Amino acid sequence: MNAALLEPHRWAERLHASRRRVEAPIELVVEGKLSRMVGLTLEAVGCRAAIGARCLVETVSGRGIEAEVVGFAGERLYLMPTGDIQGLEPDCRVIPLGQTCSARVDFSLLGRVIDGGGKPLDGKGPLLTEHTVPLSGKQINPLARRPIREPLDVGVRAINSLLTVGRGQRLGLFAGTGVGKSILLGMMTKYTEADIVVVGLIGERGREVNEFVQKILGEEGLARSVVVATPADYPPLMRMHGALLATAVAEFFRDQGLNVLLLMDSLTRFAQAQREIALAIDEPPATKGYPPSVFAKLPQLVERAGNGDQGGGSITAFYTVLAEGDDTNDPIADAARGVLDGHIVLSRNLADAAHYPAIDIEASVSRVMPDIVTPEHMACSRQLKKLYSIFQQNRDLISVGAYQSGADPRIDEAIRMNPGIMAFLQQDMNAAVNLEHSVTELGNLLGNLLGKSRPH
Repeated sequence: MNAALLEPHRWAERLHASRRRVEAPIELVVEGKLSRMVGLTLEAVGCRAAIGARCLVETVSGRGIEAEVVGFAGERLYLMPTGDIQGLEPDCRVIPLGQTCSARVDFSLLGRVIDGGGKPLDGKGPLLTEHTVPLSGKQINPLARRPIREPLDVGVRAINSLLTVGRGQRLGLFAGTGVGKSILLGMMTKYTEADIVVVGLIGERGREVNEFVQKILGEEGLARSVVVATPADYPPLMRMHGALLATAVAEFFRDQGLNVLLLMDSLTRFAQAQREIALAIDEPPATKGYPPSVFAKLPQLVERAGNGDQGGGSITAFYTVLAEGDDTNDPIADAARGVLDGHIVLSRNLADAAHYPAIDIEASVSRVMPDIVTPEHMACSRQLKKLYSIFQQNRDLISVGAYQSGADPRIDEAIRMNPGIMAFLQQDMNAAVNLEHSVTELGNLLGNLLGKSRPH
């Protein structure tokens, strides 16, 4: 090796020269033009931008339409607009803005209703936010996360007693259309013990937004809530941004040491928005029309919720998952079940019988429940589920009178307990039952099994 290179000043010169080469600005084409539009996908040529970067498409009339880079092929950029595309025509100017999508957050968001772009929908004036965070969030070291060790009272007896939720848990609410998932979400919104509530209404009917704000939240509930609404008529990219923004807002409050309840309705609409984008840029479908990127996006979104670092706050998240045709094994439901910490399944049969909340306790599970409840509570929960399951398995025989009393003591006990169990599992939407009372009522229903199972 040349001895001169070992001299300190020579190394310093080489270091400064390398830095100058790295920091030298890269010559880029500032603007391009719109060459093609297929569906909602815009193709631009003559400009360069990274995936996720924002661009401004300028119409002939001078109106600017914001779009995001979602893919590229050779010299072409694929853009997806975030708003109305009326007025676009060939050769419109495409101007890269040199920045990725971000969210402006702080405590002034409380009590407000905003869209996926962070713009207010409630007519209460502009938002004066101070902090900016990336929509994509930041990863948390899995070893730095606090474990889930504390139960969370959600105010619903069936969930508190049989599917106990832990603070920082992420659960799916699996349901078809019209079985009461919005009502159950509303109950948990009002009754759950949380410092802040963040609601993401993603791809749902527009009328549901006002109903949720006015009827379910009300003035008192809205005061400690942030609602992000991107109804079904919004472009797919804006629907995705709505889910990302709701999560980013929840992350901000968690980082302030607060316990946040995140309700997202629905995770399926988020996946469908990503499917629309992926298919528009020619990504091949893999599973029942869903491209691979959809199944990559789901865990990226869900993993952002949960407990934070030691000493920080928490995000307890409920994601609704629409079961198409009441099939809880469709691709999105199956993928969501794999990345969540539990799932609550709503039954159409129960809903048709006016049994609300229509929770199918046989098909539902809370994966953290054994770690956050007492052995006595766990024993009672298993006993009730066993009795419920025995009755359901023999329901047809019992209904037609084919079962003879005394043939099986287990079935006899299930028949005797069934009226009390069914009454226990039902609850009026305007009445909350806290965690302590839920457990007490469970023990009383089963003949005070809690007391009998305690070690002497």
